[in-house]
Amino acid sequence: MLLFLLKVTIKNIERELVCPACKELYVHPLILPCQHNICHKCVKELLYLTEDSTDVSSESSTPGSPRVRVQSPSVERLDRLVRSGSQRSSPGLRGSKRNSLTPKVTSFACPGCLHDVDLGERGINGLFRNFTLETIVERYRQAARAATAIMCDYCKPPAQESTKSCMDCNASFCNECFKINHPWGTVKAQHEYVGPTTQFRPKVLMCPEHEMEKVNMYCEICRRPVCHLCKLSGTHANHRVTTMSTAYKTLKEKLTKGISYLISKESQVKNQISELELLIKQTEGNGDRAKEEATYSFEKLYNILEERKSFVLKSIENSKGSRLEKLKYQMEEYQGLLENNGLVGYAQEVLKETDHSCFVQIAKQLQTRIQKASESLKTFRPAAQSGFEEYIIDVEKEEDMLNDIAFSKSLAMPEINTDECTMYNKARICWNEPGNSNPADSYVLEFRKLDKNEELLWKEVETSSTSKVISDLDLNSSYCFRVKGYRGSTSSPYSKEVILKTPPAPVFDFLFDDKCGYNKEHLVLSAQRDTVESMAGMSLLLGAERVQVGCYTCLDYIIGDTGITKGRHFWAFSIDPHSYLVKVGVTSDIKLQEWLHNPRDISSPRYDQDSGHDSGSEDISYDSSQPFTLATIGMKKFLIPKSNVACAGTERVLPLPTCIGVCLDYDKGKVGFYDAINMKCLYERDVDCTGTMYPAFALLGGGNIHLEEFITTKHLDYSPEI
Repeated sequence: MLLFLLKVTIKNIERELVCPACKELYVHPLILPCQHNICHKCVKELLYLTEDSTDVSSESSTPGSPRVRVQSPSVERLDRLVRSGSQRSSPGLRGSKRNSLTPKVTSFACPGCLHDVDLGERGINGLFRNFTLETIVERYRQAARAATAIMCDYCKPPAQESTKSCMDCNASFCNECFKINHPWGTVKAQHEYVGPTTQFRPKVLMCPEHEMEKVNMYCEICRRPVCHLCKLSGTHANHRVTTMSTAYKTLKEKLTKGISYLISKESQVKNQISELELLIKQTEGNGDRAKEEATYSFEKLYNILEERKSFVLKSIENSKGSRLEKLKYQMEEYQGLLENNGLVGYAQEVLKETDHSCFVQIAKQLQTRIQKASESLKTFRPAAQSGFEEYIIDVEKEEDMLNDIAFSKSLAMPEINTDECTMYNKARICWNEPGNSNPADSYVLEFRKLDKNEELLWKEVETSSTSKVISDLDLNSSYCFRVKGYRGSTSSPYSKEVILKTPPAPVFDFLFDDKCGYNKEHLVLSAQRDTVESMAGMSLLLGAERVQVGCYTCLDYIIGDTGITKGRHFWAFSIDPHSYLVKVGVTSDIKLQEWLHNPRDISSPRYDQDSGHDSGSEDISYDSSQPFTLATIGMKKFLIPKSNVACAGTERVLPLPTCIGVCLDYDKGKVGFYDAINMKCLYERDVDCTGTMYPAFALLGGGNIHLEEFITTKHLDYSPEI
């Protein structure tokens, strides 16, 4: 069972064990400066090919010629180059020798990332051998050839199957040979041994630049192990280094965290794999449909051509028959003009008639025919033309059209119009087609909920219009939307993804109340009761004319026609940017009764704590247990009181949002004000939810408030105290 699991695990990582150059399992892999791995022989091959291409280009091209990209070498090519290299390095050959097949160039393109890497002065000798990867490859080889035994290196023929390999002796042993060569009580008895293997690695990693020194530090700049000489006087003298144990601990922790993160995202990976599988199926299906449609289009053209061909050939054949008939008839007539033939022969026989009356009877008609035949001889004209020039088909234009047959212009990528999109109890997503683009026949809108812990699959809905309403979305959640168009089997690319957030609570439905506290002289309510406008009319002008000293006029209040006694609720509205002073929020029926029924001293702004004037005293006397909350808006600004908890930052004066939302949590006694476009909290505060709470609005001077359109009408009775 354990061996089976090992085989499955190793098989799943096979792609990580293949050299990007030779496409085979790594053999003595080396770590390049770009941190990719490559076989030792493949490095030599690439260096030789780079050198050869450099020599050729230097002789046949200018200095500005493009660089030749080297292809991955094959195993046969590697072996041939190694053999040829050994021949070139043998004595007796002319020219310079290359010691150990060492190329003259030290840079080439990494087959893994295609970036140029420079091996430096030491070339291949300066690269580390990746013993860890080599060990994993060997485990893979062993799993792949589990039935193939590794024989003992010390047995006399016939050799026995080995049972262990000594990492110090670099050899494999059977049990008997291992005991003989590692006697008890000797140094060899302390050798490290593993299971049978053909890959041996040194017990200590040596520095490639200082071959007698062990690596004991890690360069954080170059990201490679170094020895103390490299740090003292080598290329890493001015680099930041750390101890090997510290580097081991740090890198192992990072790798462990990375692996843990990937494992924790297994469901997300599976979802993405499922999405890719779906895309593969869609690609196969769409490709087959495209081929069928192309075949159908060409067969349609073939049928049209066949029909036209039959028509044209039939027309030519009919014209040919008609002409031949006319010409043959004309020819027969002319043949009759010959002696003893036809008309002439007949006339000659008539002349032999001696009876005068009989001759006269037919002579006149015969004379007429002879006269016409004589005239036809003078004006000879064939009865039909032999040419068929008018039946020659000009297909030059059609040939050009057929040669220009191409795929139809692809559908342009739709663009989601965020200005028209809205998110409340339902989401309305709108999109546009770019100008001068072919329109799509249908669209598929895809959306998914954004979850930090899980990557959810896309849901899709189909529509023929450029907008769609989505229901049953979770509250206080972010959703990602994208759309693509379809025309037949052709589809457009996905639009750019747009993220929209749902309201923090269920949408509360109400309209403006046209009875309780409604001031008809100053406020104008629309017929639908979803818009209220403050009008500075004549009564306000006359009232100001009678005042000789400074005076503060009163706010005109209007409330919603529905009260709240429990739960969380959210509503949204827009305010005309040119409104002078508007207050929005919530109030209890008790406080509303005080505002509407008790007389006030209009000469002092200090009468009402929340009068709308930023005098500073409001912040000092603020009481969190008040049964009302009103936010001040005016002159394109949104004002946050000092005593409130700001959600958007420390700024007290914010630009007026296009749409404002209010969220009341009756049970917790909290009210929050939002930018309803992106559902961003501007600030929130405590409120004493005693009795029935109502959406409240107040206006002063010119102003306009409009409830969002798709908040539906829902009328409830008022509290009896009001």
